[in-house]
Amino acid sequence: MLLSKLKLRSFIVRVVNSRNLATKIQQLNENVNPVVFEKLTGVDKGIALCGLNSPKDRNALGFTLIDAMREVNQIIREDTKLSVVIFHSMVPGIFCAGANLKERLKMSDEEVAKFVRGLRETFIEIEDLPMPTIAAVEGVAVGGGLELALACDIRIAADTAKLGLVETGRGLIPGAGGTQRLPRTIQVPIAKELIFTSRIVSGKEAKALGIVNHVVAQDTANKAAFEKALSIAREIIPNAPIALRCAKQAISEGIQLSIKDGYEIEQKCYEINIPTKDRQEGMISFMEKRKPVYEGH
Repeated sequence: MLLSKLKLRSFIVRVVNSRNLATKIQQLNENVNPVVFEKLTGVDKGIALCGLNSPKDRNALGFTLIDAMREVNQIIREDTKLSVVIFHSMVPGIFCAGANLKERLKMSDEEVAKFVRGLRETFIEIEDLPMPTIAAVEGVAVGGGLELALACDIRIAADTAKLGLVETGRGLIPGAGGTQRLPRTIQVPIAKELIFTSRIVSGKEAKALGIVNHVVAQDTANKAAFEKALSIAREIIPNAPIALRCAKQAISEGIQLSIKDGYEIEQKCYEINIPTKDRQEGMISFMEKRKPVYEGH
């Protein structure tokens, strides 16, 4: 079985081998796990799925879900065979409803501060995953739900999706990276307007503002964003895994610096890739007019 050597708590993560989300939901009816981690096989080898699966709480970000996400983050980070990860929801109509306010109300001020710091660190872990990540947003992604999507490299939304940083309307501010990532994603004045008004926008509006890469018409199975994410992932996996990681590192680190310092980051990442067998395979396959076969080393 995939990942059979990994010691995970069974109530947190279940590893499955099927892409059929409806089947997985049916299988988990009696034993719901807050995060379902799946490594695809066959022609989709190199793609992993991270499915949020807390229907009772509308995928709200509580202790159990966050603990599960951190465990999965560690698995993903250490798996050198993965080329791309899709974060999606297995709960119809919901990507993530944000904070679990029922838990939050029971916390002391000190506990709230500690929890929010841990939530932000969890999303930083996702942001820092070495391979490309894609968020597939089918339904509601508000508060921490949108912050989770913003931590991913690529975002896909169904046209029926609802996205927004609504915290100021609840007496809070975005605390899991939203005040920093959104202004770095879209124009600063627009990000301020969205946060100050607690406005929720549709998938189409999110695309027009630049919050998401693509918006797709929702289908009858409510999987349109996931299917689009999967099609993009399939475009990614033929490419060299180490080159993908080096490219992501160069972009993510360089964009935070001046362009001249960014050039040095690019050089550093390029040099990491030079001694790899995949680089040689890329050049040889081009000369031989065949598709490259990359091994990730």
